[in-house]
Amino acid sequence: MSKKLTSRAEDYSKWYNELVVKADLAENSAVRGCMVIKPYGYAIWEKMQAELDKMFKETGHQNAYFPLFVPKSLFEAEEKNAEGFAKECAIVTHYRLQNDPDNPGKLRVDPEAKLEEELVVRPTSEAIIWNTYKGWIQSYRDLPLLINQWANVVRWEMRTRLFLRTAEFLWQEGHTAHETKAEAIEETKLMNDIYAKFAENFMAIPVIQGVKSESERFAGAEDTYCIEALMQDGKALQAGTSHFLGQNFAKAFDVKFANKEGKQDYVWATSWGVSTRLMGALIMTHSDDHGLVLPPSLAPNQVVIVPIYKSDEDFDAISEVADTIISDLRAKGITVKFDKRKTHRPGAKFAQHELQGVPLRIAMGARDLANGTVELARRDKLTKEIVPLDDLTETIDGLLKDIQDALFHKALEYRNTHTTEVDTFEEFKDVLETKGGFISAHWDGTIETEDKIKEITKATIRCIPLENKEEKGVCVYSGAPSSKRVLFAKAY
Repeated sequence: MSKKLTSRAEDYSKWYNELVVKADLAENSAVRGCMVIKPYGYAIWEKMQAELDKMFKETGHQNAYFPLFVPKSLFEAEEKNAEGFAKECAIVTHYRLQNDPDNPGKLRVDPEAKLEEELVVRPTSEAIIWNTYKGWIQSYRDLPLLINQWANVVRWEMRTRLFLRTAEFLWQEGHTAHETKAEAIEETKLMNDIYAKFAENFMAIPVIQGVKSESERFAGAEDTYCIEALMQDGKALQAGTSHFLGQNFAKAFDVKFANKEGKQDYVWATSWGVSTRLMGALIMTHSDDHGLVLPPSLAPNQVVIVPIYKSDEDFDAISEVADTIISDLRAKGITVKFDKRKTHRPGAKFAQHELQGVPLRIAMGARDLANGTVELARRDKLTKEIVPLDDLTETIDGLLKDIQDALFHKALEYRNTHTTEVDTFEEFKDVLETKGGFISAHWDGTIETEDKIKEITKATIRCIPLENKEEKGVCVYSGAPSSKRVLFAKAY
């Protein structure tokens, strides 16, 4: 298969799909709508997971694990949550197969093995977790309860795309219980802020923090906070959500505690999560027509060394110098790979590492050793320079920081130039079709107007930005009074 990708300008969707597969990140599986995450893609996810897990634990959260299966009666306990996810649920009805007497060699469901109660394969874990919390919480001394789990969930999507929307995906989901409403709201905002810091500091993706409109909230939540990012095709992507659940789940599962006055009260709850959808965001924010462009903070290999040699003697000499470079870089916490495969020529190695987004590539041959230099290639700008061996470690350390910073500011500039204020619906439609990106517009606050705009334009309210100041105006569609602008966009 040719390594050349369809250009983004020609077909952005096809470019994305090709890149995910050709860069060896993931592929479709034999199970409809599900994916296989390949080692290189999983290595990126592991780095995301490690950084997020550290941030969670630094704020007092602990990891636990809860069952994949949720009894249907528990799932139904919080009505809004059950209703919101009902159409996406996979259900287990039987627990055994048997040989099919009418089709030798085939299996069928054993009709005698019907479950007494059907089990929902978790689309989210609030039900099973809050049923468990009932036994863990008796007093205010048991609060706050700050739990996270790394898991998989199943949401039976009909239209799927690798990483962005699959029937099964990996994620983390935090579920916390608090003594007061104020503490729960503070937790909701804290976790959304952590997601924003992770996106910006590690993924080099600028995000807007905001709250969702009522119709876009998580099912069963009183408020949903979010971070919204803008992809290179002008579409928005929800990169993380944090939900203030009020006392809804505590009441549904009768989770009470004795407060400091000795009276019984329901606990206050939050839940929050990000998923392997972040992989899609990472790919679409930075990558180009040559392949992946990875921020150094999340690249499995920040540096790759490619030897160029004609003889075993040359290879041995290069390897000796490479070992010293590797030792020096690893001492600084820089991940480095020595690509000494003899089955691939240097040009093929260059192409692969460029496609897979390795931030820096060192090419080193016998002539370079004689000159005391190496060739250093920078993936994000596709530039090369000759660097003295004596200065190599410090040069690389500085360049990795510069690449991380440059990727963020490039994405920020794109977002800023593709965020447009409009005051009329004609402007709204024109910007949406000719420019794309975020549209900042007044909205009258009604679901009816929100639905009508979505019906006409396919744009949705991505969020009501937290940083937006009060500003009197009139709704871009209805002309009714409005006190604040919201962000609209077409979205993934």
